Amino acid sequence: VQLQASGGGLVQAGDSLRLSCAASGSDFGAYAVGWFRQAPGKEREFVSVITHTGTTNYADSAKGRFTISRDNAKNIVYLQMDSLKPEDTAVYYCAADRRALVFITTRAPDHWGQGTLVTVSS
Repeated sequence: VQLQASGGGLVQAGDSLRLSCAASGSDFGAYAVGWFRQAPGKEREFVSVITHTGTTNYADSAKGRFTISRDNAKNIVYLQMDSLKPEDTAVYYCAADRRALVFITTRAPDHWGQGTLVTVSS
């Protein structure tokens, strides 16, 4: 599966953004798809994942503010980000793997898209 992330941009604190991860290839519906982010000078961190059955999981920093969803008919996963904070500034990467647990354990899914930059000004 190949992934293409989009939707990043420059916003102010409190604003919203919706990131999209478009996938090509077969069996998209069989994959867990999620998001990681990497801020300047920091390690990459897990943000959220949605399994092939629609079960979701979020990092503590994302709970209550971010919502992940998927449209299997369009092969797209969305990350709705509300109440954005300056500390959300990062490059956001979408990723996919048939094994949802790797998003939480090894944090090394098999397939990665290019990043999309989110900048939140204070």
